[in-house]
Amino acid sequence: MRKLRIGCVVMAAGNASRFGANKLAAIVDGKTLIQRSLDAVPTEQFERVVVVTQYPEVAELAQSHGFSPVENQHPDWGISHTISLGLQELSDMDAILFQVSDQPLLSRQSVAGLVRYYRQHPHAIVALGHNGIRGNPCLFPSRFFPELLGLREDHGGNTVIRRHEEDLLLYEVSAQQLTDVDTPGALEHLNQER
Repeated sequence: MRKLRIGCVVMAAGNASRFGANKLAAIVDGKTLIQRSLDAVPTEQFERVVVVTQYPEVAELAQSHGFSPVENQHPDWGISHTISLGLQELSDMDAILFQVSDQPLLSRQSVAGLVRYYRQHPHAIVALGHNGIRGNPCLFPSRFFPELLGLREDHGGNTVIRRHEEDLLLYEVSAQQLTDVDTPGALEHLNQER
């Protein structure tokens, strides 16, 4: 049987309006959020990895990891545009994992486990979760690509998942790994706990 070709889109383009600054440059344990995000990508699991961003310094960092940067000139068009740009780059894949850039405690091992879990269930949408609560990243088989491309404005993969709850499987990880940093307060709280 042919090995499934799986791509990865790291979404690092947002304006982070709730954060009030480029949160990708925020530091947790001496590393920026974007550095942590790229380090969490298990490259051996993917055919190709693209990083969609509006920031030249992130594009440079992506290249240093061996990933392909994709410029998002319209981050104001919302997450749907980032998803669309990533999908267009990886349209020949059998499935694509979408990873956000604001989960500083996400581990490479968990992302690799998620991909292996998907290979056992290639018709499902799979996502990391904890106690039945879905988090990110999420991995979509190619049959969902048209729906993902049809998303508009700030509607992301959640919109597609909600339409297909029966196709969703969760791969269990610790609640910590699903923690995202959306505000300076959340970042401060996280750093105090470490």
